[in-house]
Amino acid sequence: MLANYDLSLRISKAEEAELLAAEQRRLLMLRLVDGGIFDGSGILGPPICIVFEGWDASGKGGAIRRLVAPLDPRHVRVASVAAPTADEKRHHFLSRFWPSLPGWGGMAVLDRSWYGRVLVERVEGFATEEQWRRAYEEIKSFERTLTDEGMVIIKFWMHISSEEQLRRFHAREKSILKRWKLTEEDWRNRHKWNEYEDAVNEMLERTDTSYAPWTVVEAEDKRYARVKVLQTVTERVARALIDAGLDVPREAIPPGVIHSDD
Repeated sequence: MLANYDLSLRISKAEEAELLAAEQRRLLMLRLVDGGIFDGSGILGPPICIVFEGWDASGKGGAIRRLVAPLDPRHVRVASVAAPTADEKRHHFLSRFWPSLPGWGGMAVLDRSWYGRVLVERVEGFATEEQWRRAYEEIKSFERTLTDEGMVIIKFWMHISSEEQLRRFHAREKSILKRWKLTEEDWRNRHKWNEYEDAVNEMLERTDTSYAPWTVVEAEDKRYARVKVLQTVTERVARALIDAGLDVPREAIPPGVIHSDD
């Protein structure tokens, strides 16, 4: 339940800088290992798919920027998921996501995802009740199919309070470089906060699995959130590469992750 998360967690600017630098260095090395180019072996690691969901203005964009900052743009794909087109609506709702998924040795970051079916489409009535209720099992089967084939799926829900969201909305209104991010739809969604919260809680409960678990990020403090995202990704990726039998340099392995030689 979202209410159980501590949104008072914070770190200083200096702590953020130090921790981000360490995790970004690790991630760069892990990404090169996964792509088979760190040591020139050519051995590809598992596909890595990182999914971001969260409240409007919860800091998804900022977290994604810090995540991909150390990586060569040729080695990562960032896909921003918008409402389905008229043609996409003619097909099963999951079909439009296949082109964005990474292959072996690849990495993709999704800014919103197939979870729109049980979130915005549910709350706004774009999907029938039968459709969005059925979607939980469809999504789990979809993710199970991908992970059974070796994909690493890392899912984040960026969590902030309603009060913090309102503060960020007003800050965007005042910024000539950020006001484009704020739409009438964002304001309308605020009036349905309780409905969205119910949808998120059910989503987390019904689609948190051993093969594709959710990580809720306490994002009231943007610095804390960015570090938690990077730390989660490096830990999950390092474990996956080690489990795949790849040669991972010790300096790329976060504390607490056991190396095969240990």
